[in-house]
This record gives sequence, C-alpha cells and structure tokens, in this order.
Amino acid sequence: MNAKRFHLPLVLAAGVMIASLSAAPAAFAKEPVPAQPVTDLAPNARSAILMDADSGTVIYEKNSHVPLPPASITKIMTMLLVMEAIDQGRLKMTDKVQTSEYAASMGGSQIFLEAGEVMTVEDMLKGVALASGNDASVALAEKLAGSEAEFVRMMNDRAKELGMTDTKFANCNGLPASGHESSAHDIAIMSRELLKYEKITKFTGLYQDYLRKDSEKPFWLVNTNKLVRFYHGADGLKTGFTSEAKFCLSATARRDNLRLIAVVMGEPNTKTRNAEVTHLFDYAFAQYTNVPIYKKGDPIGTLTVEKGVKAEVPLVAKHSYSVLLKKGDAGQGIRHELVLNSSVKAPVRTGQTVGKLIVYRGDQVLKEFPVESPLSVDRAGWWTLFKRSAGHLFLSK
Repeated sequence: MNAKRFHLPLVLAAGVMIASLSAAPAAFAKEPVPAQPVTDLAPNARSAILMDADSGTVIYEKNSHVPLPPASITKIMTMLLVMEAIDQGRLKMTDKVQTSEYAASMGGSQIFLEAGEVMTVEDMLKGVALASGNDASVALAEKLAGSEAEFVRMMNDRAKELGMTDTKFANCNGLPASGHESSAHDIAIMSRELLKYEKITKFTGLYQDYLRKDSEKPFWLVNTNKLVRFYHGADGLKTGFTSEAKFCLSATARRDNLRLIAVVMGEPNTKTRNAEVTHLFDYAFAQYTNVPIYKKGDPIGTLTVEKGVKAEVPLVAKHSYSVLLKKGDAGQGIRHELVLNSSVKAPVRTGQTVGKLIVYRGDQVLKEFPVESPLSVDRAGWWTLFKRSAGHLFLSK
C-alpha cells in the first residue's frame, strides 16, 4: 500500500506527548518489551503484570494470561462502560438512578441501597470506586442497559473490542459465578482504557467521602485501596477479594510523565498484595521514564479524503501518547513519522484507521500507534465535486 510519510523530529524540551488513537495492538508491530528484571517482583501472586499506561508497554509479567476469578476488579469494566456512556452523552453524572429490589439484594461489599432509593450517577460511581458496592454496580448497570444481563452482554462485547481474549464476564460486580474469569493482562488493558477518562481518578483516588450527606444517616466511604493514601502518586483503581480469587488489585500511580498500571491476582492477604504492588511501582519509577510525543490537543497532521463532503480532516491528538524508555536512553535519536494511507475515499467513519504514527530510535521502531479519523465524512454529491474541481482548475491558471 502506498502511503504519505511525514517526518517529524521529536523536540523533548517542548514536552510534547501523543494522541488520537485508541489501542488496536494487533494491527501493528509490537514495540520491544523492556528487559525483565532478574528477580520476581511479585513472588506471592498467582499472576501479575506491570504496564506503562500511556504506551501499553509491558515492563514485567508473571502468568499474565492465566484466566482467574477477578472478584471486584470486574467493576473496572462496569466503570468503563459508565464513563464511555457519559462521554458519548448517553448518561450524565447528574442523572438519577433508582435502585431496584434486585440491586438492593446484592450481598458482599455494598453501600446498603434500599429498594426504591434514588442517587445520582456520580454518587453511585463513588459507591463503586471507593466502597466496591455490589449493589451500586447493579443499579448503574440497570440504569444504562435496562438489566444486568444486557449490561453483561455489553461488557463482553467491549472486552472483545479491546482484545481481552482471556476474559468472560458473568456479572457486573465480580461476585462468584461459574465461568466468570479474567487475566492480569486483560485487567491491565481495561484499566488502561478506563484511565483515558481522567475524571475517573476523581473517584478512585479519593481516600474517603460520604454518601447521603444531607440525610439523618450519612454513609462514610473509605477506599478499599489503601495505596491512594500511603503511596506517593497512587490514585486508583480497584481492589478485589473472594475466597476463591484471594486478594487482587489493579492499581495505578503517576509521577511526572510516567503513569503505571500494576495488577496482582491471588495474593494471600492485603499486606502482601499492597507490598508487592508497591515493589512493582518502585522498580518502574526507578528504572523508566516516558518520552512524550504529542500532548492532548496538538495538531498531528491533515487527512485528505477523496470525494468527501470535507476534502480535508485535521487530525488532532485526543489523548497523550508517549514511549517508555530506560532512564538514560531518553533523547537519544528519538524521532517520529506520520504515515497516512495514500488513498482514503469517502465515506469515512469515525474511528476508521487511516494511517499510523511510528516512533523510532535511530532506525529501530519503538512503537507504532494506529491513526484514526476523528469524524465521519460522507461522500460528496456531484455538484460539490464539480464546484471543487472547477475551483481547482481556476486556481491552477
């Protein structure tokens, strides 16, 4: 396939990061994985993974594709679908959510919703993120999809879209169920996707808050993830425990340009779980740094659409993107190149892959990001195409 190539030097001093483009890791060559540490960073975990959130680079992994019961880490997907619905305008933080008898009947961790009780989406999210409310998870699922069963179908569809091949959801809260399983790798993928919605850490990063503040019985919420209080930079995501799953955690922490995701599953107790996640974070923050490519909102190029109602589409960074390097390697011959497909014809749909952004160090490819169209472009009518051709003919004289 012919392609248009744009060579773009990387200016580190400008603090540039990357963009636009959701992860479709199978579409392009995988960047080199950093060398594994000699020692096992999570010796007590049944499985574990350590990932750079921006680039998706895996720094460390142990049995990361083994399907295991995920317990309440399941709720990361529940929160992701809620945040996506809010982003798409199908739901608002201020919308009211009425608790069904079924939602109120959930056992385990809960915020003790009563049948008929009404809370906002925002308060329900707090109940899920801080207190791991099984009841709040079901209430949100029913609000968004009409039933938990339909919501679970949406969860599994989204998991497939994200390439989560080790995952099968049976409910929205992680209560024990036959066939309900995921892997450390898949949990890191959905955690990374959730972190694209920066507002989520407003909830997952809180150590404590209250629900029913104006009632006679305010309900005190304390985050089940104690790292948000005791580890510098930690601001989420989700704990999990059942007798079958043991102690699980998907955690995130950010320092400077580097945001990490650490997932451990099957830990023997909370103390060991937190200590091993801390060890994973400490290792990565000591060894690695993030080199920014584009920051959110930066223009990255222009797409030409043949026979479209729009002849050109500006490509703008929707998210920050970067590459992970060992400390000391940053700035050594890093460059990037935008390669757009040479023939993009209307109609074009939003999210359609139209090229890729390639990051190099010297001649070595470090990372390839798919570039997607930020909007849909319909095919132009004959009169529009005639006027456009006439205009080009006039300008060429």
